[in-house]
Amino acid sequence: MPAPVDFLGLLDDRERSDLEAIGTRRHAPRGQALLAEGQVPDRVILLRHGFVKVVAAGAEGQEVVLAFRGPGALLGEQALMDGAPRAAGVVAVEPVEMLVVAASSFRQYLDERPRICMALVALLSRRLRDSDRRLVQFATSDALGRVASRLVQLCDEHGSPDGGGGIHIELPLTQEDLAGWTGASLEATVRALRQMRDLHWLTTGRRSITVQDVDALRQRAG
Repeated sequence: MPAPVDFLGLLDDRERSDLEAIGTRRHAPRGQALLAEGQVPDRVILLRHGFVKVVAAGAEGQEVVLAFRGPGALLGEQALMDGAPRAAGVVAVEPVEMLVVAASSFRQYLDERPRICMALVALLSRRLRDSDRRLVQFATSDALGRVASRLVQLCDEHGSPDGGGGIHIELPLTQEDLAGWTGASLEATVRALRQMRDLHWLTTGRRSITVQDVDALRQRAG
């Protein structure tokens, strides 16, 4: 599966320059909240370097990871489109560089460029279809299958060959992040990773995963 095209990939050189002109470049350290759940949609963020996680609070206050986003991603666009308070927050998982654009300026940018507006709608629609497909997959999988599915997604979207036949996942996520994204307990996620290591499907390090047998993961994920 090819890596999805993010917002920056939809723009030509002139459109990128015009967007840069109405935004402000900023940096944030790992762990900083860039957008908050429930916040008024007063801005959007274009991620230039680094990775973030999209999070929401669970019924018992636990952090639920909804998605990870990397360079080129537009953040905060859904709340901007419907005007409702943000349904999720965004937290940097490593130091990031970003372009921050005021909501009013971004709306005008889209109004003057209907092609980009329609491309953004198509991008959001594709994300919704992917989310629905994975919900069906998760409903019929055990914890090991769900972890395998997420790791396959990470290989597809954030993986690069490691030179030894494996795929190194560029995203520096923790086991807690993976558990929150998988919808499994931390204990079940740790057990699943241990089983996959024993099967020689992957190797792990501190905030590092390299998949040695992605075909086995795909088969286990269903």
